Amino acid sequence: MHPGGSNRAVTKPPPDDPPVGDVQAFLIDEDRLHTYDDLTKVNPVTPTTVLKCLQARYSVSVFYTHAGCTLVALNPFRPVPGLYSLDVMKEYHRAPQPQERKPHIFIVAEEAYRNVQGQLEPVNQSLVVSGESGAGKTWTSRCLMKYYATVAASPSVVKSQDAVERIEKRVLDSNPLMEAFGNACTLRNNNSSRFGKYIQLQLDRSHLLVGASVQTYLLEKTRVTCQPASERNFHIFYQMMKGATDEQRQEWKMPLDQRFIWLPNAGKPLDEDCFDETVEAMVHLGITAQKQGQIFKILAGILQLGNVNFSASADESQLCDLDHQSKDFVQRAAGLLCVPVEELHTCLRVRTLKAGKQSVHKPCSRSECSVRRDCLAKVIYAHLFEWLVTFINNSICADSSTWCNFIGLLDVYGFECFQINNLEQLCINYANEKLQQHFVAHYLQAQQEEYVSEGLEWSFVKYQDNQSCLDLIEGNPPSVFSLLNEECRLNRVSDAKTFRVRLEKELCANTNISWDKFSKEPHFTVAHYAGRVSYHIEGMMEKNKDPVPPELISLLQRSGNPLLSQVFADKDAENPGTRGLSQVVTVVSKFKNSLESLMKVLHTTTPHYTRCIKPNPDSKPLTFHKEEVIMQLEACGIVETIHISAAGFPIRISFSSFVQRYGLISESSAWKHAAQIHDLAAAHSELTRTAVEDIIREVLHHPHRPQTEARSSVVHCGRTKVFLTQNMLELLEDRRKKAMSRKAFSIQCCWRRHRLRRRRARSRAATLIQAGLRAWLVRRRVLRWHQAASAIQAAWRKWRALMDSLAERELDDAESLAEEETPVLTAVVRERGSVQLDSIPEPVSVHGWPMGLALAAAPSITVSLTATGFQKMMSVMAYLNLPSKRGTYKVETNQYKHGLASIRAQPRGSVKLHYQRSPLLYADMQPDVRGDGVTGFNQILLEKTL
Repeated sequence: MHPGGSNRAVTKPPPDDPPVGDVQAFLIDEDRLHTYDDLTKVNPVTPTTVLKCLQARYSVSVFYTHAGCTLVALNPFRPVPGLYSLDVMKEYHRAPQPQERKPHIFIVAEEAYRNVQGQLEPVNQSLVVSGESGAGKTWTSRCLMKYYATVAASPSVVKSQDAVERIEKRVLDSNPLMEAFGNACTLRNNNSSRFGKYIQLQLDRSHLLVGASVQTYLLEKTRVTCQPASERNFHIFYQMMKGATDEQRQEWKMPLDQRFIWLPNAGKPLDEDCFDETVEAMVHLGITAQKQGQIFKILAGILQLGNVNFSASADESQLCDLDHQSKDFVQRAAGLLCVPVEELHTCLRVRTLKAGKQSVHKPCSRSECSVRRDCLAKVIYAHLFEWLVTFINNSICADSSTWCNFIGLLDVYGFECFQINNLEQLCINYANEKLQQHFVAHYLQAQQEEYVSEGLEWSFVKYQDNQSCLDLIEGNPPSVFSLLNEECRLNRVSDAKTFRVRLEKELCANTNISWDKFSKEPHFTVAHYAGRVSYHIEGMMEKNKDPVPPELISLLQRSGNPLLSQVFADKDAENPGTRGLSQVVTVVSKFKNSLESLMKVLHTTTPHYTRCIKPNPDSKPLTFHKEEVIMQLEACGIVETIHISAAGFPIRISFSSFVQRYGLISESSAWKHAAQIHDLAAAHSELTRTAVEDIIREVLHHPHRPQTEARSSVVHCGRTKVFLTQNMLELLEDRRKKAMSRKAFSIQCCWRRHRLRRRRARSRAATLIQAGLRAWLVRRRVLRWHQAASAIQAAWRKWRALMDSLAERELDDAESLAEEETPVLTAVVRERGSVQLDSIPEPVSVHGWPMGLALAAAPSITVSLTATGFQKMMSVMAYLNLPSKRGTYKVETNQYKHGLASIRAQPRGSVKLHYQRSPLLYADMQPDVRGDGVTGFNQILLEKTL
């Protein structure tokens, strides 16, 4: 939790009486007081026992405690290591039953998140963080945003990791940026929210964070020009002063030695004065460097306006004078705001009055000039803040079609009471009254009334109802707000004393308002739920009117700063007074309307309350002041809440919703018929009630359920609803998860069996198809083989027949060769080295193929060799290997033992061998002449020819 302080004036209550009876007996064992995680276990429940338990837990550094439906958070005013770490977030998010773990703000966050997941009506959730200023509300809201950005921004199948991180970063960066422009250091709280905000974290159907939107309420813009003693202006101004570079200071015309009247306590060091973090957040949100420069120039121009002082003129008809230094400040402000310095000078000192169609210019008095200067600064800052909120929403808000549910975080200013309280404090305390009334109406009052209407035996618990105080402030006329608005619409100068008299006359019957007749300052005192606060009337009517001179708006619309002219482009520059007094929209009217819209949202959501308590008013770590704490406990109604929570049933579900959600737990068929009934009359029928009873009976009589609690203490069936305790709800959810797990297992089994059967059927079908296809392919291949074999056989038979016929004709012609004469060699052949073989009577043995066989078959043949050289001729003669042995015929070819050689025809006449070395590797090798003779078909041929 974050250090903070209180702005409420504390009045010490009278000392408590010494505890007696049961209270004293309970407090005897003080060593065990810190072990009570839930204050509903305290017995008896009294302010004393509750205070002692909180003090004991605070002393052992335990800062969260359950108080029934509410979480009580004590501010430690110091950093606590590991209390909000990422591991702790995951631990609570993954816990089956987070309520069983130690109390923590993450339990509230997880409960709301699981309600969205479970779609329990109403599905949308609201986390209301309340407490006095400085109790730690802003820090608690930060932790809640960080928790949801962590657990609800997991990457999904559809979205990329970069997109998820961008959404998470922008949602988180919107917080420090709005704190810089909307928070300030007050008396005892260094980071007090000076505006209210309701942040909607938008979730899609998968319950993942897809965007956010921010709605703001009543910015305390008067702080820009007026800061109470020991307090500061908004953080952003000090961040600029401390974090700007020399170049930026020169651009913003803010020398290092310059002092600004509207920046008191500038030397006070704060952790919030982090300019770089603010600029980084702007970059992540998409604010360009050019737009950042325009923003900082506007802020610097506002600071320069604060140093402008006016001196009264001796003649009322003359304009107020400015000293030399103020003229320089006006010139700097005009340059930063990009407006003509002469027009700015005139607008600050001259007001324009309209008389019919004519305009009259009238010099302003010194006080009026100061008011116009302050008005100009406030209206610029307020419109800049509105533009910033709109830009943030445009940057982080998701499209309406992408999200369906939301979790709202409400962080508003706490109850305040200063030495001087005016309209701002009245609106702030009014907002806290509305929130307290929402808590009372939603939980304390409505719950007890519902118990009685549903037939539960119940004794009412008394509680503090603040409806009379709300009637005083906002009720039907007369009320404080109605009288304020009526006074502002009157065409006259408002007078504080006259308004006080009127308040006293109109509201004297209300016991919540009083007056101090001995006070010189006009005021009225309101008895709020958290204490009495006196409000000064002086200046209240002017603040409620919030008048802006039309000439100032017209001047800003013509500004050379694009951002400044943009935010004022659609503003009506016409004087509001000319539109009719009844049409003037006052500050309290706008604030009341915006607060009413917020309450409508809260009433349509499931609220979760966190009460932040500040243990001491001085922001001292681990310091517990009983008086300070007991007043806050009584003001928040914590004791009454504990009483009702301890004796009541915080969860209420209608019969129809109960049956639809938990009907699957029961094995009976009654719930199936009841779940199909949709009309209201039938939903309350006996059938639906019987189904509800069956479900509850089956859960309570489950053998694994510990029988430690009676049925009447955990569940009750009313006339139309089922009332449950948190333990019973957790038991129902656990049984529902187990039933869903069993049914999901059955569905998975059926689905897997169906898939297996379908897969097997497909496999069999595929096998049959493959077998048929393969058989067809084999048959086609075999058929092609048969066709090819038939074709080959036919071609072979045809070729064989042709060869046989050729061989037979060649053999038939062999006899005619013997009768032919040997041809005579020519002289040319003889001269070239031809060899005449006629004189050799023996057969010639010739080695070679295919001529070897042909020559061997000739009994007498003349071989003519033609060679170009002696060596070549001799090599041919050696190759012929002449003569051979008589009577021996052996012919071997190069295809020896590898096939048959045939004689196409016997040689006729002379045979000429033209010798040329063969390129083949074994062309010169002689055939093997060893052997017993001619074999094979060659032998047959030779036998026929020889």
